[in-house]
Amino acid sequence: MKKHSTLFLKLTVALISLPVLIVSILGSYWLVQNPVNPDFAHILYPILIGVYVSVIPFIFALIQAIKLLNYIDHHQAFSNKTVSALNKIKLCAIVISGIYVLILPFVYWIAEIDDAPGLILIGMAFAFAAFVFAVFAALLQRLLTQAIMIKTENDLTV
Repeated sequence: MKKHSTLFLKLTVALISLPVLIVSILGSYWLVQNPVNPDFAHILYPILIGVYVSVIPFIFALIQAIKLLNYIDHHQAFSNKTVSALNKIKLCAIVISGIYVLILPFVYWIAEIDDAPGLILIGMAFAFAAFVFAVFAALLQRLLTQAIMIKTENDLTV
């Protein structure tokens, strides 16, 4: 396997992080220039704060994904470093899911005021998607741990 065989995946991770960072920065600037209606500030600002806080573990998880791809490039796919990176990705996904679950009551409140029940489904979709990533990372972590144990046993018998 060539050293740069994961280049496409690294570029994809970078392209995923770019819109998130741009929207976060431009959204912050726009929000300072155009504050929320004071009548709805107690509902909207907790949602915005939650979304902005969720960007931090999201970017951290993408950094861990790039590290994971670097480990694969350096022929360290079956090491404890990769298990650690997958564990960090799993924890970030759990944190993101938890943040969006905490935001859901405020989304429900907005849906009640605006008479938009579909808004609740959208809020739940983000929490569910992050939870699916956490389960997938946990599954990969467990499989990788078992593969490392099998590799260690084979190295000891040879």
